[in-house]
Amino acid sequence: MSRPEGLSAYIAVTAAYWAFMLTDGALRMLVLLHFHTLGFSPVQLAYLFVLYEIAGIVTNLCAGWIAARFGLTSTLYAGLSIQVVALLALAGLNPQWALWASVAYVMAVQGASGVAKDLSKMSAKSAVKVLAPAQRGGLFRWVAVLTGSKNAVKGLGFLLGAALLALVGFVPAVLAMAAVLAVILLAVVLRMPGGLPQGWKGAKFAEVFSKDRNINWLSAARVFLFGARDVWFVVGIPIYFYAVLSDGSEAGDRAAFFMIGSFMAVWTILYGGVQASAPRLLHAADRPEAELVEEARRWAGLLFAVPAALAVLVWVAGDPAPWLTVSLVAGLLVFGAIFAVNSSLHSYLILAFSKSERVTMDVGFYYMANATGRLLGTLLSGLTYQLGGLPLCLGTAAILVGLSWLGAGKLDAHTPSRAPA
Repeated sequence: MSRPEGLSAYIAVTAAYWAFMLTDGALRMLVLLHFHTLGFSPVQLAYLFVLYEIAGIVTNLCAGWIAARFGLTSTLYAGLSIQVVALLALAGLNPQWALWASVAYVMAVQGASGVAKDLSKMSAKSAVKVLAPAQRGGLFRWVAVLTGSKNAVKGLGFLLGAALLALVGFVPAVLAMAAVLAVILLAVVLRMPGGLPQGWKGAKFAEVFSKDRNINWLSAARVFLFGARDVWFVVGIPIYFYAVLSDGSEAGDRAAFFMIGSFMAVWTILYGGVQASAPRLLHAADRPEAELVEEARRWAGLLFAVPAALAVLVWVAGDPAPWLTVSLVAGLLVFGAIFAVNSSLHSYLILAFSKSERVTMDVGFYYMANATGRLLGTLLSGLTYQLGGLPLCLGTAAILVGLSWLGAGKLDAHTPSRAPA
């Protein structure tokens, strides 16, 4: 069987994106657990990631125009390069600095990592629109494989980060990741096949703001969907599990790191696996786009019940107990599976709604909304956990899912796609 046109470029882009997301997941876990053991409060931990998310908002707006102007490979290479620099900079953190200086430095480095992440993400996701085969279901299948595999790799990164912190320490782990990513960047630059757009000099920055009703409502739904995940995922659950699992000793801390990293990895890998399987689960190849719009509404409604039920369960239970921890793990895995279908539908619909000639701008605008949701969730994660513990984190997640459902309800299922899927 002959290889589909554009597949070599798709494989190269996906491999580079995998390498980036492995380091991104590991870095998130390294920073969170390392600074928690140094005595940072939940709100201070959330602050460490605020600039990461703010950078994502700005980067996605600019990256869509930059890719349209200079080509997708330029933004992909820039993202990988900035991540290498950010990792090296984080290794230079001085433990003797004052608390405010450490927070400011890590925030700045995380901001650079946020720029890198969204340059790489926008490049990879936009490339799928250009490279995917034109037959029915092809676009959904290719974007689902890219997105799902990326999240599975990021899940492995969570486990890798926790393991490296326990085994070799913070600075050696960061330096090792920088070295590996630099080698992968060099290999991609030297071996990148053709097939990606090279840029168009007439692209105007003002065009990054979408005037399409469906793209705007889908972006609004995306804000609240990812806010609903990160409000418990970023700070709440890791710190809650650390309090439950660690006895305060060095050995207890190491065991807690491994278990927290393992949970975050399993959750994210499950999420990625379901994302990759979403086209088959939904029988997407045999269904018109209008029906998939209706599915986006239905799955958002299903998702609401999970954090709402978990919030009530934790609040009623009071003190942590083994049965509660098991129930939380099971419930959050269910949340991850349903969340993955929602996310996969969104990722398909943004490409289906976009025109090929402005796909980088529409995808950049959409992922600006994605970053806004992560920022919202990050801010609320530390705040709600400090004010009301895990029940308030999960209750807030349920409210945000409800708002996402309202946004999905505004999509026009009768507007035909402007590009074949």
